[in-house]
Amino acid sequence: MIGAGNLATRLACALHESGCSIIQVFSRTMRSAELLAKQVEAQPICNTEEVDNRADVLFFALADKVLPDIIPLVAARNPKALMAHTAGSMPMRVFSPHAKRYGVFYPLQTFSKFREVDFKPIPFFIEASDGEGLSLLKTLAGLLSEKVYEADSEQRKRLHLAAVFANNFANHCYALSQQLLQQYDLPFEVLLPLIDETAAKVHDMAPLKAQTGPAIRFDENVIRAQEKLLEGSPISQQVYRLMSESIHRLAVENTAVPSNPTPGEKPHDNGSTSTSTNSDK
Repeated sequence: MIGAGNLATRLACALHESGCSIIQVFSRTMRSAELLAKQVEAQPICNTEEVDNRADVLFFALADKVLPDIIPLVAARNPKALMAHTAGSMPMRVFSPHAKRYGVFYPLQTFSKFREVDFKPIPFFIEASDGEGLSLLKTLAGLLSEKVYEADSEQRKRLHLAAVFANNFANHCYALSQQLLQQYDLPFEVLLPLIDETAAKVHDMAPLKAQTGPAIRFDENVIRAQEKLLEGSPISQQVYRLMSESIHRLAVENTAVPSNPTPGEKPHDNGSTSTSTNSDK
């Protein structure tokens, strides 16, 4: 395991629990390497020259910017191994100048080093330079997950981008919400039922159908009032404005919601994407 961060930790532990032998854990700091190596009964190393040449697979769970620098150093130590990175946004060809057998082993999930996760429902997206490598990576993914797919680098880039919106941006909105609540001595936990229901709804209905709130119905009075509340935080105010515009534009593009309600026109009263009629005015 090349790396000892969030994904490397959870992946190494899951592979270890499934019966795979983790020979070594490499990290730039020995402390990080030791912390993970102890959990998976492996040798900790912090020098690429110590990489064991007996490993069948070398997993690179590293930041994208570090990957191109580490690959040639590790590949030189074990040229026969199948090498696979776990990144969503990096192309498989990053290995091509340095390795004969290579691929991608991408689990689509958010990981935290000290938070255990059930891998069974997590989709894995696999790519490899040859059929034998593809078969091996599928087998390893199958030990962990019930959902294993093939996806090329272009598909994976789009997957990663979609994941940024669904996870990173959504979580950032949670952080902004928490800041707003803290200003008035309100606990973040009051939002948890709302957050849970929002996530649960899209298991049963399309996100567009699940959308509610002032932006989708273009309730200008609410939108302007809430923008005013954010005057002390220009960036949050800009995020609010852009998100509101995006929500409404997407609704307009996919439904008959009026794009520019006229002054005095009553907005949709149920937050849905239903068509406006004369009786709504």
